[in-house]
Amino acid sequence: MRVHVTDLKPGDLLKNDVYNSSGLHMLMKGSLLSEDDISKLLQHGIDYADVEHTTSDLHSDTQTMPSDQTRLLATLFDDTIKGTESLFQQAMEKGFIDEAQVDEILINLTTQLEKQKDVVSLLLMLDGDNDYTYNHSLQVGMLAFYIAGWMGYNPEECLTVAKAGYLHDIGKSKISPEMLHKPGKLTSEEFEEMKKHTLYGYEIVKESTQDEILATVALQHHEREDGSGYPHGLKGNDIHPYARITAVADVYSAMTTNRVYQTKQELISVLCELYSLSFGQLNGEATQELIKHMLPNFIGKRVLLTSGETGIIVMNNPADYFRPLVQTSTAFIDLAKERDIAIVEIYIQ
Repeated sequence: MRVHVTDLKPGDLLKNDVYNSSGLHMLMKGSLLSEDDISKLLQHGIDYADVEHTTSDLHSDTQTMPSDQTRLLATLFDDTIKGTESLFQQAMEKGFIDEAQVDEILINLTTQLEKQKDVVSLLLMLDGDNDYTYNHSLQVGMLAFYIAGWMGYNPEECLTVAKAGYLHDIGKSKISPEMLHKPGKLTSEEFEEMKKHTLYGYEIVKESTQDEILATVALQHHEREDGSGYPHGLKGNDIHPYARITAVADVYSAMTTNRVYQTKQELISVLCELYSLSFGQLNGEATQELIKHMLPNFIGKRVLLTSGETGIIVMNNPADYFRPLVQTSTAFIDLAKERDIAIVEIYIQ
């Protein structure tokens, strides 16, 4: 079937060789198209390609998770959030937590995460009305787990990073609920008290696990590469590698989640903000790995645009990775060119 290039998706099978207008051979018959291949076709002004399978046929089973899998993950996330609430209650009342309970939660969680590649869909599933602190702990543990894997850490190390990320905010159990849920801006005195959650977290994790690394991540996850963070204003390599990963996961989750004083931001635009932060505040490698592996997950997702139209993301734009090509019912909208249009929201399929 002859298909317009903007309708191609990674995984489509070429029926014929593809040549550009100068006769240069671009792609070989039988090739499974990658995102880079499609970008190359667009860059060379090629309008159509013959594919063996239509995009809808080939991707109908991959754009959405099977319903039974979705139910399993939803139950897992609900159970994890309930377990997280229990841990925060322990920390508030006793000053320590049950490490065996933490390990059980993390093993159940990461066992399922290892099977999932579409991190965007997982984040969209977590976009609910659960208490921010508990939901955020789950998200940061999950994202830290994935980032560590993408950076080449071995499975045991990835589990440790996930555990560190999951426990990074446990010190907030010692912050008053009124301050945690205050809808307005904190006063300078309140902010100084809020910053102590890193110190409280270090004490709780160290007391509970006797693990200096896990405790250090709780202490350092607000440190920044340029020394602008807290509590000690550390820079670069003075910050533990696991804390640098957790910081990236922490910022991304915080910016994409509803809070009492902040409305969530759209997932792709936050990746763009993280990209800017990676040139000073956040670790560049961890941020780049998150961006590189998240972007392909947006292809095939349904979106709402500021124009009021809904559409499907069909390709990450090689000219601007954070402003993709969107197919609506009537047109293709290149957000890299249509700068007055933006994505408002991304929907789980």
